[in-house]
Amino acid sequence: MEWNVADLVEAAADAVPDRDALVADPARLTYAQLDARANRVAHHLASAGVTAGDHVGVHAYNCAEFVETMLGCYKLRAVPVNINYRYVESELLYLFDNADLVALVHQRQFTPRIAAIRDQLPGLRHFVVIDDDSGEDTSALGSVPYEDALAAASPERDFGPRSPDDHYILYTGGTTGMPKGVVWRQHDVIFALGGGIDHATGVPHESPESLVARTANPPTCSLAIAPLMHGAAQWATLGGLFTGLKVVLYTDRSFSGDRIWELVEREKVNTIPITGDAMGRPMAEALPAALKERDLSSLFVVASTAAVFSPAVKDQFKEALPNLLIVESVGSSEGGFNGTQMYDKNAPRREGAGVSVAPGRDTIVIDDDGKPVTPGSGVRGRIARGGNIPLGYYKDEAKTAATFLTFDGRRYAVPGDYALVEEDGSITLLGRGSVCINSGGEKIYPEEVEGALKSHPDVFDALVVGLPDERWGQKVACVVQPREGARPTLDALDAHCRQHIAGYKVPKALELVEAVERSPSGKPDYPWAKRVLEAASA
Repeated sequence: MEWNVADLVEAAADAVPDRDALVADPARLTYAQLDARANRVAHHLASAGVTAGDHVGVHAYNCAEFVETMLGCYKLRAVPVNINYRYVESELLYLFDNADLVALVHQRQFTPRIAAIRDQLPGLRHFVVIDDDSGEDTSALGSVPYEDALAAASPERDFGPRSPDDHYILYTGGTTGMPKGVVWRQHDVIFALGGGIDHATGVPHESPESLVARTANPPTCSLAIAPLMHGAAQWATLGGLFTGLKVVLYTDRSFSGDRIWELVEREKVNTIPITGDAMGRPMAEALPAALKERDLSSLFVVASTAAVFSPAVKDQFKEALPNLLIVESVGSSEGGFNGTQMYDKNAPRREGAGVSVAPGRDTIVIDDDGKPVTPGSGVRGRIARGGNIPLGYYKDEAKTAATFLTFDGRRYAVPGDYALVEEDGSITLLGRGSVCINSGGEKIYPEEVEGALKSHPDVFDALVVGLPDERWGQKVACVVQPREGARPTLDALDAHCRQHIAGYKVPKALELVEAVERSPSGKPDYPWAKRVLEAASA
């Protein structure tokens, strides 16, 4: 067995074949069933000419077929490529071309957008369609129906040996710019994101067998809410499958806190990974009513990463479920896991700052010269991770050179997240430098201002950006989604924020909106917020 995704999932399937592996309404698959269906996907793709190293796009909402296709590609040593289902034709054309796709597995409803660009993609030669209720005609693409493809293919596991050097690619748009493909060796990404290093202890597993041996533990259940087109959901799923968990996918098209608590009760969910307030706030709002009619006693962990998780929302969870463990993590598509911390309501807080975590293995904060930041110095540095990191960005040497840096002979992933190192060695996240606001020479990170805004009782959600200012260069501006029936004023938010952050960070412009735009995974859409504020100021 190698440090390879397919090897690990196959070993888990052999260890616990009859255990539930994947629930994605309406599908419910055991480990043996999931393995056999992924084998069929691999054999079908091979019959269509897909070989080791080829790139296969997956353009779908959360569904069992998404996971089966990913695993089928890895079995064949091909590389699945995640497609953002929100992309329009021009964005899809860029991604399909940049990723060098040779095949595409897509849901029927996306057919018109794909058909509109197909003639500009001579290398994309094979299509498989996952049925849905859209009724779209796929004849222009010649897509093979997914279930027909599997029915005609072998369920046998008769593949050759694989390598820890096989690639994993994750396309990420981040907060700005066109999507870029982060290329990992599977060995490295498993250690960075897939449980190869135990995040609780920081101790790496000695062998693939020692990781899969965790299938001998009593089975637990994890609910993956985020879309599989994002890395957080992929690794919540794959990491769970390595160790015999039952993974439940959230398959509804819109987010509902009520629906989450229904799934927790029905599937006896133990852990829920979320993306900060975007998921946590509606869940917390729906929790008191859910507790009156549902048994949620199975839940013991809510784990947040990749976005602001406000203390006020965490406190709502703790008030309703006092024994719930709330875990916050810091990480990125380029750097993997950087640190984690249990939430303690009574612990000291840096008002307005982001989450503070204990740094993970191989994670440091560096200054502009690449030297580690001294704890308690107040120097703002960049989070850097050594050890198991990506090879770089696909077909982009310039971005690779700018993000993956070498200091004192060691290579680091430095994606641009700024942080402070506290006296006790913990890391306090400030925010991504690409969206940092420079007002009169002062650096202002949107996340800390958003945290202050969202602690106001009339604010449901908020995004903060910089707008041009004749005197200061940039001024802080915010888009706010009020709570129902509320209309907070700029003066009221100003007075509130000054209790939590310095005056120069307080928003100078406000626009109220019905809903704050975020990506399906909950990440902030800063370009949208800037357009809203620019239009309002004009």
